[in-house]
Amino acid sequence: MVRVENLNMIFASGTADENHALKNISLTVRQGDFITIIGSNGAGKSTLYNIIAGTYGPTSGRIYIKNEKDDAERDITREAEYKRARYIGRIFQNPLLGTAGKMTLEDNMVICHKKGYKGLRISLDKAMRETFREQLRVLGMGLENRLQDNVDLFSGGQRQALTLLMTVMSRPSLLLLDEHTAALDPRNAELIMDLTLRFAADYRLTVMMITHNMVHALRFGNRLLMMDGGEIILDIDAAEKAKLTTGDIVQRFKDIKKRELANDEILLS
Repeated sequence: MVRVENLNMIFASGTADENHALKNISLTVRQGDFITIIGSNGAGKSTLYNIIAGTYGPTSGRIYIKNEKDDAERDITREAEYKRARYIGRIFQNPLLGTAGKMTLEDNMVICHKKGYKGLRISLDKAMRETFREQLRVLGMGLENRLQDNVDLFSGGQRQALTLLMTVMSRPSLLLLDEHTAALDPRNAELIMDLTLRFAADYRLTVMMITHNMVHALRFGNRLLMMDGGEIILDIDAAEKAKLTTGDIVQRFKDIKKRELANDEILLS
């Protein structure tokens, strides 16, 4: 589905503040993968997402994506972020970022419905409202009865659930989850993870999920990546991952990096 080749990202190159945030990253993401990604702050996880999503271009290296229709691979390294948004969905830690708070729920849903259709005019009629209600019932939050409420009246958990629903409704080829449960209380975090797994299966999504929760990293998905210092230092498949504990991961880190993994680098839960 996605291939990155010899990716480098250097910020403030040639200055005292130079930061080599990504170092020769090469990675192949297969169709249907659910990859969990762990690593300390500054490991390069969000930088990798920013480059895949097109927020900014890499210093060097290439990014390729396959067209699902003809299986042809194309280079998107310099493609604009707004163009990639047609097939790459991204959900952030902050639940307020994925929806327009000052707009009604039904207007948010209309915007989502139009995604990828340039110039399409949509008539918000009784039939479309009923379609929205059916889609919202899946969340189990009663939002199907609040179509005309502004989204800023909703809780953080409701807004993140809505963001997740609207993102998968647009049928992205790749879904990037950037610690999308970290700002939620435990009950809502569990709900959002349950919905994530359900949608990933129902929509046959290819997913990359950054998490600071090592239990989640081991429990969910078919593949685990660990990043440190701008490099991928571990790439573990489902069969191997199923046998590991958080203690095993910490020991792997120590064996590879020849230093201890401080508790404040990755939160063990």
